[in-house]
Amino acid sequence: MADRRWTVMIVPHGSDSPRSYSVSERALRVGAYLGGTLALIALIGIGTAVADAGRMISAAIRPTEANAMSSMPRDVSEVARRVASLRDTLDVIRKREAQIRLLAGLPATDSGGAASTATAPIVAAADSAARGETIHADVETLIQRADLLSARFAAVTDSLEQNAQRFAALPSIMPTAGWLTSQFSRNRAHPLLHISRPHEGIDVSAPMGAPIVAPASGTVKKVGREAGYGNVVEIDHGNGIVTRYAHCSRIDVRQGQHVTRGQRIAAVGNTGLATGPHLHYEIHVNGKVVDPLTYVMPDVIPD
Repeated sequence: MADRRWTVMIVPHGSDSPRSYSVSERALRVGAYLGGTLALIALIGIGTAVADAGRMISAAIRPTEANAMSSMPRDVSEVARRVASLRDTLDVIRKREAQIRLLAGLPATDSGGAASTATAPIVAAADSAARGETIHADVETLIQRADLLSARFAAVTDSLEQNAQRFAALPSIMPTAGWLTSQFSRNRAHPLLHISRPHEGIDVSAPMGAPIVAPASGTVKKVGREAGYGNVVEIDHGNGIVTRYAHCSRIDVRQGQHVTRGQRIAAVGNTGLATGPHLHYEIHVNGKVVDPLTYVMPDVIPD
């Protein structure tokens, strides 16, 4: 069969004459085949390049995701370990707080109060987000426990300070060293007046000029001379407690002065009605006399 031919005419714009080209059917088929082959090769190349780029991006992303997912459980586990350690520490502090409350004279708190606010120990969970929420809730609970213990310790501290101040103001030592020659009595025969009347303190015989010290902290309330008592010093210790020192040969403090336990305030003498140098020592509580020996700690006598 004869090879058919095709004539292709190209008509340009303007006044130029058209041009014609004669092409055989076989040449058209070969050209179409070659063009299709080249297009297919181009498409395969573009697809391969896109696939390679995707694999590169995927390879770059996957390690980062894997590292993030693998590090997350380790981070959560470390936080869980530290939270558990903090819980144990708070339990130890709570036990110490209970002991200190006893020393501070405060009532014991409900031992289960702080413990009841604690959550159950953190258990392993497949979902890291769920573990994170569990740890967050546990941390919030521990913060509440820490705040509660802080408030309790503040109360204990206040109580200890008050107790320390109260103890510092208790006349718990003898004002001078010597012999106890006369005790507190509701009815005693006076050695000079020879009449029976209350002896509202104790008498301690000591050498002339021996130091008299404050048995507790306080403020000097009175310095002066009284009939029968001679030179007198009075100290207000607060809480309704006032101490009195009579027959002094010398007074070393002034009215309004603050004194501390063990500080020298006067010297032993025999002013007023006295048979010899000694200290007459009284304690008044809320305006009533009491036996000074009930306040003195055993074997606590100044040198």
